[in-house]
Amino acid sequence: MKSHYRVVVIGGGVVGASVLYHLAKFGWSDVCLLERSVLTAGSSWHAAGGFHALNADPNMAALQAYTIDLMEEIQEESGQNIGLHMTGGLTMAGTPDRWEWLQSAYRVFQSIGIEDCRLVTPEEAVALNPIMSAEGLLGGMWADREGYLDTTGTVHAYAGAARKRGAAVFEHTKVEDLIQTRDGWHLVTDKGTVTCEHVVNAGGLWAKQLGRMAGIDLPVSPLKHHYLISDTIPALEDLAFEVPMTVDLEGFTYLRQDQKGVLLGIYEIDHEHWAMDGAPWDYGMELFQEDTDRIERELTLGFERYPVLQEVGVKTWVNGAFTFSPDGNPLVGPVPGKPGYWCACAVMAGFLQGGGVGKTLAEWMIHGEPEADAWPMDVARYGPYAQNRRYIRETTGQFYSRRFVMTYPNEQLPAGRPLKTAPAHEAMTAAGCQWGVSWDLEVPLYFAPAGFSETPSLKRSNAHDIVAAECRAIRGAVGLIDITGFARYEVTGPNAEGWLDRMLAAKLPAPGRARLAPMLSETGRLKGDLTVFNWGDGSWWIMGSYYLRAWHMRWFRDHLAEGVAIRDLGEEICGFALAGPRSRAVLGQVAETDISGLPFMGCMAADIGLIRARVARMSVTGELGFEINCRYGDHAVLRRTLLEAGAGQGLRECGFNAMLSTRLEKSFGIWNAEFTQGYTPGMTGMDRWIDWDKPGFLGLGAALAERDGNGPAQVLVTLEIDAADADASGFEPVWTGGEKVGFVTSGGYGHHIGKSLAMALVDRDRSGVGTPLSVHVVGAERPARVIAPSPYDPAGKAMRG
Repeated sequence: MKSHYRVVVIGGGVVGASVLYHLAKFGWSDVCLLERSVLTAGSSWHAAGGFHALNADPNMAALQAYTIDLMEEIQEESGQNIGLHMTGGLTMAGTPDRWEWLQSAYRVFQSIGIEDCRLVTPEEAVALNPIMSAEGLLGGMWADREGYLDTTGTVHAYAGAARKRGAAVFEHTKVEDLIQTRDGWHLVTDKGTVTCEHVVNAGGLWAKQLGRMAGIDLPVSPLKHHYLISDTIPALEDLAFEVPMTVDLEGFTYLRQDQKGVLLGIYEIDHEHWAMDGAPWDYGMELFQEDTDRIERELTLGFERYPVLQEVGVKTWVNGAFTFSPDGNPLVGPVPGKPGYWCACAVMAGFLQGGGVGKTLAEWMIHGEPEADAWPMDVARYGPYAQNRRYIRETTGQFYSRRFVMTYPNEQLPAGRPLKTAPAHEAMTAAGCQWGVSWDLEVPLYFAPAGFSETPSLKRSNAHDIVAAECRAIRGAVGLIDITGFARYEVTGPNAEGWLDRMLAAKLPAPGRARLAPMLSETGRLKGDLTVFNWGDGSWWIMGSYYLRAWHMRWFRDHLAEGVAIRDLGEEICGFALAGPRSRAVLGQVAETDISGLPFMGCMAADIGLIRARVARMSVTGELGFEINCRYGDHAVLRRTLLEAGAGQGLRECGFNAMLSTRLEKSFGIWNAEFTQGYTPGMTGMDRWIDWDKPGFLGLGAALAERDGNGPAQVLVTLEIDAADADASGFEPVWTGGEKVGFVTSGGYGHHIGKSLAMALVDRDRSGVGTPLSVHVVGAERPARVIAPSPYDPAGKAMRG
């Protein structure tokens, strides 16, 4: 072992080995892996080894598809047999909603390029898996590239292929301490001290301890997970093929063949945490005693789904620990505030996602950003609030117990909530507010009458008419919207203006003005759809999406210059927005400062009642509107002040659902839908905000190359869809004549214009207004057409008036 490496990966499971392999493959060979015991001595050795295509998150499904493609490549490159059995796979649905969801998921797969799957009837499914009972099943999805592999062989294949490319692997080398230095990290091991520029936490069950060594408390926890391996099943001995990997969603089980028996795995509702502070250092190849009482219900369902299990015994029980994050996705990427410290942990499905995780992290480290949008697994999607032990226990447990439970897009899950609330939360709840969550914050969805309960649904919910009434108030009178759920950052210092000029692609606003401002990476891809405010007193604000607070602060700090200070105001500033044609009249009644001359996109300090506020004239609804920012302590008083002023103006409290409907009517995009770090300004229309005459801003070269070259292959358009009782939501395929020409980025119902709307990225030659298309909505194909942007008030007279 050398005394210095460019990168040290800690952890010899499938994820650590994959990271090592990809670093070496992409050109960084001065890398090593340290494993406290032997390769696979954690969760990897006892993993079931199954892999399947289906994931409710399209980005994660694409990650899984890459991993599946990689398997044969690493087997050939390493010379290590990985025991690959490409049996194909079935995912079965046993309720009408689940069957609708599965049909919709099949279309989403088509959107992201996974073509080797198809829908099947229960009878077709039983022909593919003859030991399965079709009782209660409504349909399923077949995928060609599903199956299982040898877990130990696969880890050694990754490691062996990495060694052939110059990487080093050291077993029986325990990391005992991590010390951050100016140039990187010192790793104190039981074999001596190693220095490196980058350290990767791929510690699996020990990720918590490796984080704490660096002063980081990662939101991870191990939970116990059961599977059994049956004795030989006579019916399998008579088959000329292996039965496919099969997931019974209503039964909470997955099954694959194991020699002439089967492996049956269970995601039990009654979950059990273990070693929340991380596994003991001397834990390795041990298992827990099976707890059949805890899994009795799911076990019974499994034996009913596969009746042959009732005729044979259980050869082996496996009850082992796996590490989970609050949402079940991995924690990957650079840890905010810890330069050179990278995460590759909480990869619950390591053999399914490990290849994609390794590729993503290696690209990120070497090139500064990954090829694909990594947000669904970015460690910065959580903030300090997620370090709380109870939060971790509730959310990881909720995810585990709901692993195969149907989740609806309008469903609000309870774990880890409520955590942070705006000061007016209690009064708003009394007024009927129904809450969602953004990051750690409760955000208003809509205001309902007493006793109302929203029914989870894949289609338009029973809150549809409530949201419609709020939209009418915004369009016809005035709506009051809590905007605590907007992120705000203060930029100050002698070099603040110069730094902002470099960071943002837009022309900076003059004093007392605000401007929409795209932020780009060095490769010209989007890093933010922001609004920048010049308050005229030497201070600037940047406003963006609340749930991106840690993500954006990491980016800002990574690019911070001398003479610039940036501060996240998320714990200090909140506020309310007025939106609608009567909003000026309402604000004028309580404004002690003259706001009558405030222009569109103007901003100023103003006295609103007793409150010293910062006011901006803008609205994401497309109406005349004002955003009023105040201190946290003023929030409840500001609400009461505005409600009293609006009592005679038809003012109605509204939530984010109405705001999202009205923004679709204006073709206003939002982050993580129309705008992501996988898209460019030219694709999304954000290029219209770029100041092309401004020299030297981040991403200028790449943006110019896009503008002056052939342009993007796909562009953002607005669609009108002939939908009946459901609306598009995102990633549904867009078709013309049976040819896939794009996909939906987001959708919903435009209550004012009375139409189902969507925004979509489509092939440029199919983007013209009037182009006839079709879109699958909850699995059903619906006619659609491209319409002109901003179907409501296309000239923008309302918000500028």
